[in-house]
Amino acid sequence: MGLMGHAKTSYVCLDCRVSYKQPYDWKHDRQRICPRCTEPLIHAGSAFAAPKRRDVNAWRALGVLLHAGVGFHSSCCGGPGFRPRTVREVRERLTTGRRTGTPDAQALTWRDMP
Repeated sequence: MGLMGHAKTSYVCLDCRVSYKQPYDWKHDRQRICPRCTEPLIHAGSAFAAPKRRDVNAWRALGVLLHAGVGFHSSCCGGPGFRPRTVREVRERLTTGRRTGTPDAQALTWRDMP
């Protein structure tokens, strides 16, 4: 087995506000289940760092990002790039994005809004 078979990535349960690092199976991307609530986990990416469990605002912002298809995948040494950490930052980017016709996933990753 090559080096790729051992890469770990994060899977998240938004309801329980927990994340799990697990090996990523590049050939068979099977559904992972939360051991706490048995709901499906969402693949967040290898560069994901979970907010504190009590930081409900950050977990809400994270939910919007993940549901919009924005992951936390490392792009070489630079990491995943900017990701909003609060509901306010998410709302500002989505509002500006919709006004300018920018897709949600792109607007959510703006470091500096236009």
